[in-house]
Order: sequence, then C-alpha cells, then structure tokens
Amino acid sequence: MKALWRLTKGKPNMISLGNGDPHYSLYPVKKIQYEVASAAEDIEDPVAVWTAAGPSTPTQLFTSSRDEPCNLSLKTALAYSAGAGLPEAQRAVTELTKFYHSPPDHISTLTVGNMDGVSKCFRLLGSPGDHFLADEFSFNALTNAPLSHGVNWVPVKIDKGGLIPSDLERIMSNWNEETQGRRPHVLYSVPSGQNPTGCTLNADRRKKVYELAQRFDLIIIEDDPYYYLQYSEEESSGTPSKLMPSFLSMDIDGRVLRVDSFSKIMMPGMRLGWITSSPLFHEHLVSLTDSSTQHPHGFGQIFITEMLSASGWQISGFDRWTRSLRKEYQRRRDLFLDIFAREVSSAGFASADPPQAGMFVWIDVHVRKHPRYRCDIRDSEGSIARTNVPELMEELFERCLDSGLVVMPASIFVAPTSPQVSKILDPEDPIQDRVNFLRTTFAGDESSMQPGLKILGEVLKEFFQEQK
Repeated sequence: MKALWRLTKGKPNMISLGNGDPHYSLYPVKKIQYEVASAAEDIEDPVAVWTAAGPSTPTQLFTSSRDEPCNLSLKTALAYSAGAGLPEAQRAVTELTKFYHSPPDHISTLTVGNMDGVSKCFRLLGSPGDHFLADEFSFNALTNAPLSHGVNWVPVKIDKGGLIPSDLERIMSNWNEETQGRRPHVLYSVPSGQNPTGCTLNADRRKKVYELAQRFDLIIIEDDPYYYLQYSEEESSGTPSKLMPSFLSMDIDGRVLRVDSFSKIMMPGMRLGWITSSPLFHEHLVSLTDSSTQHPHGFGQIFITEMLSASGWQISGFDRWTRSLRKEYQRRRDLFLDIFAREVSSAGFASADPPQAGMFVWIDVHVRKHPRYRCDIRDSEGSIARTNVPELMEELFERCLDSGLVVMPASIFVAPTSPQVSKILDPEDPIQDRVNFLRTTFAGDESSMQPGLKILGEVLKEFFQEQK
C-alpha cells in the first residue's frame, strides 16, 4: 500500500479513490504560530539570554499554515506520509547532518525519537541467535530492546576513555562459530557522553574502532544523542571547540547507521529523530517503518522544518544554540563537580572524573575500603574468585533511598549476556566485581545538587565507618 502511495505521489494529475485519508478541510487546525528563543547572529550566548526569561527576552516568530505560503503546509504535514518522513523535513535533517558530518553517500530516515531509531536498527540487523557487541555498561532500556527478538549481547570492556579497541579485537579474533554461533556483525556504540558512564571516545579510538569494523566486517550503530554536548577547556576560555569526528564522518563503506535525536537539545517530548545510513539500509528502514510505527508525527516535522528554514533559526542559528547549550551544560557540570569535591570526594570514599560530554557523572565508590569488603568469595563451582561488591553496593543504594536520595546503581546497566558469551569473558575480571559505581546527573534541577550531594556524602561516611 505504501509503495502504491509513493507511486501516486510521483505522478501528476492522479485521481485517487483508493486512499483512506481524511480530507485536509476537515482538520481542525488552520494555523500554528511558534514563539521560540532567538538565535540571531547578534546574540552571542542565546541560551543565557533565553534562561534569563525577562519580559524583554528576544524571541523569534514563525508560522505554519494550511492555506498560506510556508515551508511545510499543514495540509501536507498533518496527512499520512511514508516511512522516511515528509520530504521537506527529511531534507532539513539531511542538510543538518551534512553540516556536521559530511557523509559521502548517505540518506536520512526520520524516526519517532532516539529509542525508536535504535530499536529499528536492531530489528533490521538482527535475527534470533545473533550476537551484537556493546559497551559492558549500557543504557538498559536499549540493551533490553532486541532481547525479545532473540538477539544476545557481547559486552566489550570500557574504561575512562570508553570502549577499549583491544578488547573488541580480542573478542572478534577468538570467536568460535562452532561453539558460540554466528560471529557478531553489529557493534552498538554511544561514542559521546556514553550513558551511563559519561565517557567519550577520542579521535584515535574512533579511528581504531572503525578500522576493526572494516577488518571484521562489523556494522556500527552510532547512537549519539549527546553529540552536541561535548565539553572542553577551550570552550570555557571563550574559544569555540571542535566536535569529535563521528563514525559517520569516517564511513567510506556504508557500514555506519547513525542515530540522532532532538531530545537533548530541543525538547524530549518532541519524539523526533533520524537515522543516517547508506541508501541500502534506508530502503529497508522505510519498509520497516511502514510496517510498524508508520511515519513520525506531523507536528514535530513541521516544527523542525520551519525552525531550520530561512524563516526560522536556519542551520547557523541551530549551531549558535547548541554551542551556547554546551556552555550552559558545562557550567552545570563544573558546579556539580565543585559541590561533589566539597561534600563527597573530600572524605576519600568516592571520586569522579569530569565527563567530556553528555549529562552524567559516573561516581567511583571506593568499596574496597569498606570494612566488610571481601575478595575470597567463590562461585557455585568454586573456580572463580568473587567479591561482595554487588551486595555492598546494593546496601549503599538502599541507604541512599532511605535518606531521600535517588541515584542509579551500576548494576542495572550491566549488558545482559548469554551462556555462549560467558566463555569468552575474562574470568579474572568479572563485571560483577566492578559495579562499584553510581550514575548521577547534572542536567536536572540545579537547586537539587547541593542537598543531594550532601546526602550522598553523609551516607557514604556512615556506610564506611561501620565495624566489620
């Protein structure tokens, strides 16, 4: 049906008696006017100006109409459309992608937000019994997504700098298809401000990972919602920083599917994102969309088309906004870390490194200092040394809750694995012994930082000062 719909759209003067679309004259919407923050050239720091929220705060107006000229008519945008999204909106995000990544031969496909985009990539690329590669700590909603389709995960070790290329190479080189099934063919990666750890792959690691993907014929799903929130000392000093090169910008083989979203830089409730891929993957993504979620919602497509057009911010204004947004989030990050140093790390029971991107601070709890810490626990077979780190961290988490503080324990972010995968994991360094972390954020209410970190510091002191 969608193929026939696209065919009729491409032919002039077609009369259709086969569609099920309500006529646009029956839409109860005639005009939408947007009043948004101004990102004009003469405003150096548009986020700071906008958040000041005074009566004279400059704004910008643009309109979407059913009957009057505009960049995307309501009669078109609010009707049914195809899986790739409306051509006008698709062109808008394509130009945005070209501006930041300059991919050689790729097409954008609109999605219903980030989760939808990543899940569609999983469904497109995975079959029951397959194994995908991912960071050993990953956002659990996404690693849970392909499990119902029979896709399993192979965790790759990460450190402060993100995914470790040598561990990826070790896994792929030692994979035994006779005992473990088909060798992994997909790597899922969040290269900037990774959720939950906040780590960011540097340019050298990205290059090495892409080279390994070429060597082992891996498809890379580049999930990068925090791409625009990359921090640097140069930004603090007033010099605009350069964003890290993406996997998409390196992709000469068409092996990267990049997933972008407006959720972290516009509004989470927009539920609008896009996948940039080779034409081959694009064709299948459109078919998958037509058979599942259908097209993204019209209001989001209207808004972003107008926003990026000559009547809105344009790409230059979008870039000014995101640069200003980075500055604001970096200020919040630094404030969080200053309070953390006073209230938490000064006691010596926890530490944290400044994240180079994103919204999260990955707090390292020095659990080995705890008087009840043990490293002589054995598993059921008595062959692998275990610690009681999981039990101690669960107790710490519950104490935080009892004190009125919500933090996210590392244990909930451990990538799920299958029995076949356990054979290639390092028996001397099981991830269960390394869940001594808490995920915290500086993206929420700024006034909650001081009281929240004060509670954490007090709970840690009481927790570590116990007797054996």
